[in-house]
Amino acid sequence: MRTTNTLRRSALALLTTATLALAPTALADTGRHGTDGAAWRGAWAASPQSASAPFGPNWSQQGFENQTVRQVVRVTATGTRTRVELTNRYGTGPLRITGATVARTAAAGTAAARSAVEPGSVRTLRFGHRPSVTIPAGETLLSDAVNLPVKAFESLTVTLYLADATGPATFHSFSSATSYRAEGDHRADLSGAAFGEASASWYYLSGVEVTGGRDTVRRDGVVTFGDSITDGVGSTADADHRYPDELAERLAAAGRPRAVLNHGIGGNQVVNDTTWAGEKALSRFRKDVLTEPGVRTVVILEGINDIGGSGPAFPGGPTPEVSVEKLIAGHRTLIREAHAKGLKAVGATLTPIGGSFYSTPANEAKRDAVNHWIRTSGAYDAVVDFDRAVADPSDPDRILPAYDSGDALHPNDAGYTAMADALDLDEL
Repeated sequence: MRTTNTLRRSALALLTTATLALAPTALADTGRHGTDGAAWRGAWAASPQSASAPFGPNWSQQGFENQTVRQVVRVTATGTRTRVELTNRYGTGPLRITGATVARTAAAGTAAARSAVEPGSVRTLRFGHRPSVTIPAGETLLSDAVNLPVKAFESLTVTLYLADATGPATFHSFSSATSYRAEGDHRADLSGAAFGEASASWYYLSGVEVTGGRDTVRRDGVVTFGDSITDGVGSTADADHRYPDELAERLAAAGRPRAVLNHGIGGNQVVNDTTWAGEKALSRFRKDVLTEPGVRTVVILEGINDIGGSGPAFPGGPTPEVSVEKLIAGHRTLIREAHAKGLKAVGATLTPIGGSFYSTPANEAKRDAVNHWIRTSGAYDAVVDFDRAVADPSDPDRILPAYDSGDALHPNDAGYTAMADALDLDEL
């Protein structure tokens, strides 16, 4: 499976070598269309969460003061202009962004190299033509457009200087990527030398959008929506081996490139809010999925934490028990909302839990019942059987050992590739 993935990535390198011409003038635009009528489309995304630290320290609860945060993301769409989405959705007060930049990430290599940026690519982000902005609590905003052409599968570095005390930070907990922090103002640094601290989360950064190029008028993006298995928990850090990453690469290698946006949150549930794993899917679906520009399809993989979360192993304490009927009703609501927005809804079966901390006969019976409904009800427009894609044929209630990241619940890189390969591209 890794050989297949290596060949796929080699093919992508050949497909993305064309140089993009600079667009004429950056837009000061906060809508989904530019002043010249150009359509924007999502190129990268992460779902916001409130400050918490269920698995160890991060920077969200304390927040920042006179510090610079540098964050690396990989886009899945090509464009001639770029803009960045910042969020204070769960802030306790106004968030002052003293200054921000976006640049191409330096060539891969050591950690110090990954926190550096490519010379000549640094662009100052402006907000209504101003280099600083205050985002009210609960709000999200887009920067003005900058002339920074990007290619699919290129990494961008977004750097935020936060001079004033921020209070608890809206963030995304499981990034499977490294973010960097420095004392003082280092927003325009080319080198990563000042960035001596690291975190495995993203802070205030919730999206990157692009416009321009041949794909401007296409509305064919794919949102992957779910919990930790969509989020990529268990994949190799800084390697972009989450299943949505692998899906985007597979589409491009097949000559059918489409943006793939990841709106997974580790621990998330369909019908229960949690203290550390985001608002329930029934609430955040409208904010995270239905606001994305240029999207045609959503793949929904969610429910295993509703099933397992009522047990003592769930971080932060048990959540209310959810019946099969209530979980199915939640899925039907998500399907209905997707259809009302004109999106195709693809349902994904819940992957194996045998041998994990969720493994009980009652939980397995629920998982089987939900999967049977997903496969047979016809409620979804299409179905992808992630359960069978990663299950051990000799013990279908368990994940195949070659696909197991080590906890009998989350796939490893090879498992995520198998999931991406299970999707029927014609059904997307």
